[in-house]
Amino acid sequence: MKKSKISIDKINNAIKKIVEQIEVSEFKPEMIVSINRGGCIPGVYLSHYFKKPHNIIDVKSLKADSANKFSLLINSIKDNKRILIIDDINDSGETFNIVKKIFIKSNCEIRFAALINNISSKIKIDYHGQLIDKKDNPVWYVFPWEDWW
Repeated sequence: MKKSKISIDKINNAIKKIVEQIEVSEFKPEMIVSINRGGCIPGVYLSHYFKKPHNIIDVKSLKADSANKFSLLINSIKDNKRILIIDDINDSGETFNIVKKIFIKSNCEIRFAALINNISSKIKIDYHGQLIDKKDNPVWYVFPWEDWW
């Protein structure tokens, strides 16, 4: 599969587009939740921009021990009713789908964002920095935090 390196400038532009879309939608996140690991860096950017707390959800851990991890996460967000969940890419939709099922019980308004959104993904997200279609162009995207050395 062909690889495409994403530059930090493209990351910054994607985050700016996500911010613009959030502001147009008038959604006011009270907490940013990053999906570990790819969502952590854009999540920190968004946390600083919106001046809201930041938390991390580790989907691999949730699969292994969902009851305990879910209760810890819900306790950390219980006072926040509007949650923005961010990842680097919405590829197949599997990760976002797992998170969506967990948060459905939280009584929070949840919105999803990704730097890159594959339009042929199984799940539709609310905000994105770039649209792709892996059916037409099956590229593996490499982010700066995955290949900086």
